[in-house]
Amino acid sequence: MTGGEALKEKSEYGKTLIACFIGYIVQAIVNNFAPLLFLTFRREFGIPLSQITWLITVNFGVQLAVDALSPAFVDRIGYRAAMLLGHAVSALGFVCLAFLPDLLPSPFAGLTVCVTLYAVGGGIMEVLVSPIVEACPTDNKQTAMSLLHSFYCWGQAGTVLVSTVFFALAGVGSWRVLAIVWAAVPVLNMLLFARVPINTLIPEGGQGRSLSSLIKDKAFWLFVIMMLCAGACELTVSQWASAFAEAGLHVSKQTGDLLGPMGFALLMGSARAIFGKYGEKMSLKRFMAASAVLCLICYLVIGLTDSAAAGLIGCMVCGFSVGIFWPGTFSIASSRIPNGATLMFALFALSGDLGCGGGPTLAGRLSSLFGDDLHKGILCACIFPAVMLVCVLILGRDKQGIVKTH
Repeated sequence: MTGGEALKEKSEYGKTLIACFIGYIVQAIVNNFAPLLFLTFRREFGIPLSQITWLITVNFGVQLAVDALSPAFVDRIGYRAAMLLGHAVSALGFVCLAFLPDLLPSPFAGLTVCVTLYAVGGGIMEVLVSPIVEACPTDNKQTAMSLLHSFYCWGQAGTVLVSTVFFALAGVGSWRVLAIVWAAVPVLNMLLFARVPINTLIPEGGQGRSLSSLIKDKAFWLFVIMMLCAGACELTVSQWASAFAEAGLHVSKQTGDLLGPMGFALLMGSARAIFGKYGEKMSLKRFMAASAVLCLICYLVIGLTDSAAAGLIGCMVCGFSVGIFWPGTFSIASSRIPNGATLMFALFALSGDLGCGGGPTLAGRLSSLFGDDLHKGILCACIFPAVMLVCVLILGRDKQGIVKTH
């Protein structure tokens, strides 16, 4: 390959990376738009908070199912067809959100159908975006992965900012219009994915690790636990930050959304962007250990304080603390378990989504037991950053080669 051909190939795969970055923005909209409306749904449709919690469970439960089933169909239809399907179904879910809850006899049933639709699309994208980036001919896989995951954060921040500005100008009652606007993002990115070059992790004719091979690997199970904790640490705070700020800290919705979930997302993205830029000069394990300690401190602050300022600062700093967990675990696992291919990424996504659904659901359920006190629900979720810290320390102190890292 000549120098000119190499530059052309790099440019073409640069477009692939852009499509993947936007794919994570779509994933962020899928996970973060509806939580901004939880209290609106309660007021407008008369749905109790305990029932609204099920929307989180459905979202990540469906994504879990997609994670589990994806290895069976993704390799058959190909990465491109699967990504086009994921974007199309996500767009359909947002469009239906604009009218289905009003058409069905049960608004909650309508919301559940919509969440199910876009969760299917989100699950497909989550499974495939990381391996597509891993398969691109980039110079540094570890920093590219961290940069990729930072776009989820920018998407989360953008979702909150655009939604907050829209609600301030048009009123929260116009949320149906905004749902249709958000549907345009997966539609446009679907057109981009139809054209960009896409590689696979395993060359044609090659074979990745089998399920039996993975489950016999001790390191695999450690990474599964880490992915579960990564999802729980991240989503427990981000999913409930808006409701926590409004109901628990008694600040306005606009202030709560901007300083809660949006601040969380911006600092989470900053952590990933920093490692994406300077990762070659840092110890990933030490960065993750320090982040786990900081995350545990943030959970304690959020759970114990009655101060609006301290609670909001805790939410924001928590975003920085969880930023490296998901991409860091992916990076270490990719180097430790070669040829894991789609199956490994799908199982890790499944574990992460189990944490994404289980963490906020646990916090919501325990909050209900304590009279809808979100302070106590989040305080009980301290178990997740604590377990993450233990796992990272195991990585750092491994003396028998069970877990080989950078």
